[in-house]
Formats: sequence, C-alpha cells, structure tokens
Amino acid sequence: MIGEPSAPGSPGEAEPCALCGRAGPRLTVHHLIPRALHRRKWVRRRYGTEEPRHRVLPVCRPCHSHIHAVLSEQELARDYNTAEALLRHPEIQRFTAWIADKPADFRPRSRPKKR
Repeated sequence: MIGEPSAPGSPGEAEPCALCGRAGPRLTVHHLIPRALHRRKWVRRRYGTEEPRHRVLPVCRPCHSHIHAVLSEQELARDYNTAEALLRHPEIQRFTAWIADKPADFRPRSRPKKR
C-alpha cells in the first residue's frame, strides 16, 4: 500500500548509509580510492587497475561531504580505503554518531575543508 513502510529486504526499502546507518536519505557513491588518483602509479601498484573502480561505499550526502572535508584524497587512498578504517577516524566517528539520530532530510551546515 502507498505510504506504508516496505518490509525489510524488499526492493522498495531504502538502503541505509554505510556510515551513519540512516535509512531514507538518497545515497551517493563514495569511491574509497578517489577517482582522481586511479591513474597514479603508486595506486595502480598497490591496488591494480580494476579494484579502485569497484571499491565504493553507499553513503548519505552529509557523511560524504564530511569525509571530504576531513580527509585529503591521498589520506583516503592510503589509510582510509575501507568502511571500517573510515569509522576508526575520530572525527568521522564523532560525526556519524551525531547525525545517526537526525531525520533523513536533515542537512547539517557545511564546513570549510581542512586541507
């Protein structure tokens, strides 16, 4: 029926954000190894040519923006290229814990990049 939540696992159910776990917001695709670095020699040596393209994580827009505000592309490729590694970062951990209980349409204020 229209307006009723979907049963868990059904095709109409919104996938939750891989970091904060909020269901409902439209998800973006975060490349765990940034696309700008895919052609770098050190990236190709470390991960090969195919793996960087397929290492992605479905995250909500606020989590995605926060990742890129806190970490540089080199840090992401080198040290934070898994969901577990991202969640070990103290600032990411603090942000995801804070936003997890916010409504799906909540958009935090943007902050300047720390690079």
